[in-house]
Amino acid sequence: MKGFNKEVKIGIAGVIALFLLIYGINYLKGVSLFEPTKYFYVQFENINGLAKSSPVFADGFKVGIVSDLKYDYVHPGEVVVQIDVEPSLRIPKGSTAELQSDLLGNVKLNLLLANNPREKMNYGDTIIGSVNAGALGKAAAMIPTLEKMLPKLDSIMASLNMLLADPAIPATLHNIESLTASLNNNSRQLERMMRDDIPQLTGKLNEIGDNFATISGNLKQIDYAATMNKVDETLANVQQITAKLERQDNTVGLLLNDPSLYNNLNQTVINAASLLNDLQNHPKRYVHFSVFGKKDKPQKP
Repeated sequence: MKGFNKEVKIGIAGVIALFLLIYGINYLKGVSLFEPTKYFYVQFENINGLAKSSPVFADGFKVGIVSDLKYDYVHPGEVVVQIDVEPSLRIPKGSTAELQSDLLGNVKLNLLLANNPREKMNYGDTIIGSVNAGALGKAAAMIPTLEKMLPKLDSIMASLNMLLADPAIPATLHNIESLTASLNNNSRQLERMMRDDIPQLTGKLNEIGDNFATISGNLKQIDYAATMNKVDETLANVQQITAKLERQDNTVGLLLNDPSLYNNLNQTVINAASLLNDLQNHPKRYVHFSVFGKKDKPQKP
């Protein structure tokens, strides 16, 4: 009896030790044997290194773990992930899941809960999953593009080295520096002109505007009707004078219109010219003098 009691005790101790071992292993994995859970399935095309006991997050908070991974042999290329989440978690219909890797290679499963307060998913429903490659995935996707760009970059760097080796570059940089200095000088001159000359010009324009206003006021005060009457009277007097000049019943009209006066004056000029010509050719006919005071007899022509 005593031996039996000893064996029973050893068996009970072994069972307790085995239970504690199983509980400890599950506890380290994050599986609680005493807390109720509910199961959902997530379907992925690539689990990207996801393993059992990986954490499941919702809005950054851990809400469960990955309890099992199964390859779907009925639909090759798909992996079904079983997740255990807390019973109090409500998963609305339309929610999705994604896998995300960090820089250390750890993979976690994120539940993207939809905004659907009326409908929710039931135990055993399947959630559509996707892979979020993150920064590393984006960098990996850029590698083929970078490989294609490397030959072009080499060519660009070679061309850039040739361009920088050109002796004209320093001269161009010096010209750019001179141009920049000139632009700065022009900017200062323009600023000085805007500060000093523009106000003076504005004052002169205002003064001219005031003068125009004064002239306009003076023009408004002119009696245009009286002025035009005076102009009409002046034009009438000019017409009367012109008419008198065209008639021959007055002295001025006779002087301007009588052709005999012109003929007489013309004849007088001709006679005077002939007299001067004869005086130059025969001066002795008109001038008589003697050195000794003796008068000579005039010669006959």
